[in-house]
Amino acid sequence: MATLYERYILPKLLCCACGAPAFRAQRTSLVPQARGEVLELGVGGGLNLAFYDPVTVTGVTGVDPSAELRALAEAAPRPEGLAVEIVAGEGERLPFADAAFDTVLCTFTLCSVRSPAAVLSEARRVLRPGGRFLFCEHGLSPDAGTARWQRHIEPLWKRLAGGCHLTRPVSAAVEAAGFRLDENHRIYLDKTPRPLGWCERGAASLA
Repeated sequence: MATLYERYILPKLLCCACGAPAFRAQRTSLVPQARGEVLELGVGGGLNLAFYDPVTVTGVTGVDPSAELRALAEAAPRPEGLAVEIVAGEGERLPFADAAFDTVLCTFTLCSVRSPAAVLSEARRVLRPGGRFLFCEHGLSPDAGTARWQRHIEPLWKRLAGGCHLTRPVSAAVEAAGFRLDENHRIYLDKTPRPLGWCERGAASLA
C-alpha cells in the first residue's frame, strides 16, 4: 500500500523536478519526433503532452501505474486537437495488442520500473514494423568518478524519489532488447548534479 508521502507529496515533487528547464529541453527535442499512434510509457504527470504535434500524431495513449500521476496527466496542458487517453497499466505487462503503435515514447521512466528489460521487450512487442522507439533517460554515467557517487547515493535516492535508480544503463539496455539505435545523444543535463544528470536521448527501430 502506498504511503502518504507516495500518494500526496511524491507525485508533485516528481512533476516539479522533471519539469525543470534541463529536463524540459530534452522533451522539446524528442517529443515532436513522434508520429502516428503513440504510446507513452510512464506518462506520469503528463509533462510531455504539451510537445506533441497534433498534425503528425493521430493520438497519444499514456500508461502509468500511479493513480495520482494519471490524475495530473488528465489535467496537463496539451495542444488543441490532440487526442489523448490515459490508462492504468505497468510497462512490464502492457494491455495492448502486438504491433499497435507507430511510436513508443519513454522519458525518465526506465529508472524506476521493476524490470527495464521487460518494459523494453513490451515496447518492442507493441511497436509496428517501421515504427520508432523514442527515449530520453538518465542513468549510469560512463565516468568512473561520477558512477562511484551514483552507487553511493542510490540507496537513499531510491527511497526519496519513488524507486528511481541512478546506475541503470540506458543505450546498452535498448540495444539488448533488440532495437537498433538510429540516434543517440549522451550528455550531462545543464545545471544538474552530475550523479543525477547523466542523460541519454535517442531514437531506435526494430532490429
